[in-house]
Amino acid sequence: MSLSALLAPFAPFASLLAIPMLSSWSTSLNLVFLSLAWTTIAATYSPLQLEAFAPLFIRLTLYVFPSLFFLLFDIGVPSLASEFKSQGRLGIATLQKGGKKKMWRVAGWSVANVLITVALQAGIEFLVTDVFRMRSLLQIKGSKWTLNHLPYPWTMIKHAILGLLARNTIQYYVHTHLLHSPNGGRLADLHQSWHHSVRVPYSFVANYDHPICHILHRFLPLYLPAIALRMHILTYLVLIVFFSLEETFVYSGYNILPSTIMLRGMAKRTDLHMMSEGEGNYGPLGVLDWVHDTTLGKDVMEDLKAEMEKHHVEERASNAIDGAGDAASGFAGKLKAKAGKGRRRK
Repeated sequence: MSLSALLAPFAPFASLLAIPMLSSWSTSLNLVFLSLAWTTIAATYSPLQLEAFAPLFIRLTLYVFPSLFFLLFDIGVPSLASEFKSQGRLGIATLQKGGKKKMWRVAGWSVANVLITVALQAGIEFLVTDVFRMRSLLQIKGSKWTLNHLPYPWTMIKHAILGLLARNTIQYYVHTHLLHSPNGGRLADLHQSWHHSVRVPYSFVANYDHPICHILHRFLPLYLPAIALRMHILTYLVLIVFFSLEETFVYSGYNILPSTIMLRGMAKRTDLHMMSEGEGNYGPLGVLDWVHDTTLGKDVMEDLKAEMEKHHVEERASNAIDGAGDAASGFAGKLKAKAGKGRRRK
């Protein structure tokens, strides 16, 4: 089966993502179209189809294809690509230990792990909904009174924040207490011999690991909180979008990234984690590394401080406060003057 045929059943999802970004109409009208698009999709496809094709579509378009593009760019014009790599020529996959053979093994297993986790989620959904005849683990279909409804904005924001915090917390402790700990046993050995066989990262390395380690470290830290909260699938997909882009850029090895505050600092810490073979920087954001003193290099607080100084945040905040104070004083003066005029008239 061709790739286009595989993705065709979920093609409407592309328009669902594009509506809020590409339209120049008002926010209200965007929400109307988003609601109509989601209602159509949810009414057309079963929960099993939605849980299988939507994550697959996102992972392919935001992780697999960009990672392949970066890899082909690196090996196609290594002299130019090395100029954008934090570690220079050491960041080119074909120039690392194992050469092309190792590079394609990393890429192949990375894609395989992505497909395994998508299939695992679809298999769990099939077991729950079709075998045990229970409701879907994620909220997909509305009740008969709220047919295929969108999540309330506040609920979506709340669940997204909780999902982000839970995923990063679980991922940190799995990474430290299982994959980089003597107590991890065989799992730690597998993670070291697979994931840390690459010293300098490129995007495909993010998901290059033994499948069991990958499920524990990359899949469950997001999926388990989503089930516990019974997230709406749109919230879950937004988080998949965010984490797919995170993996693509943070492991890319490039020193030119879209974000100057989060992704760049995360990428530097990831480089140090890989090059030290896992001596620190276990969390994606670096907050828990800062809390537990497992940071290598600059920690997240230093990144925040440097960024604030770069953009003169304190100066702007002070000016804003002074401006607000001046405005308040002026307003109070006007009120006092009006009160004085009122007394003179009497």
